[in-house]
Amino acid sequence: MSSIDCVSAETNASWSVQGAGRTMLHRSNLDGDQQADLTVHGGQEKAVYVYPSEHYPIWQAEFPHMPLPYGMFGENFTTEGLVEESVHVGDQFRIEEAVVEVTQPRMPCYKLGIRFGRPDMPKRFHASGRCGFYLAVLCEGEVGAGDLWERIAQNEQQVSAIERYRQSFQEAGD
Repeated sequence: MSSIDCVSAETNASWSVQGAGRTMLHRSNLDGDQQADLTVHGGQEKAVYVYPSEHYPIWQAEFPHMPLPYGMFGENFTTEGLVEESVHVGDQFRIEEAVVEVTQPRMPCYKLGIRFGRPDMPKRFHASGRCGFYLAVLCEGEVGAGDLWERIAQNEQQVSAIERYRQSFQEAGD
């Protein structure tokens, strides 16, 4: 899996790719990303997964003896300053020549339980509301360490990623 560590400031972000060089961001994924089940992961609406770094200290407090490196939640981008409450479905960001758009929050997956060695992890993930969000790639381009994330469109008429997450479970009766 390709994974990216990200540091951001409000609408801008810079980040570093784990490994050297640049990585091509395609409409369906990052180069090197191994998406196993394309019925629920990947594709144009879920090309890359973003998870806020702000959540890691909270999880680390819950699992003090477990190493939690960035990428542990399966994310391609680990961000700072782009949390679910401040990002709306439809927001767009430019990363060098690449352009991405927030499409939806991530729903809990049984694979989190496998990755964490805890069958209860999907339920814990759901209860936390710390879901992260998916991006569609509107314009492909190479991404790499130190690239700037610029918010080029903010869709405040749409719901935030966390509100969409909550709505999804209300609709399902959960």
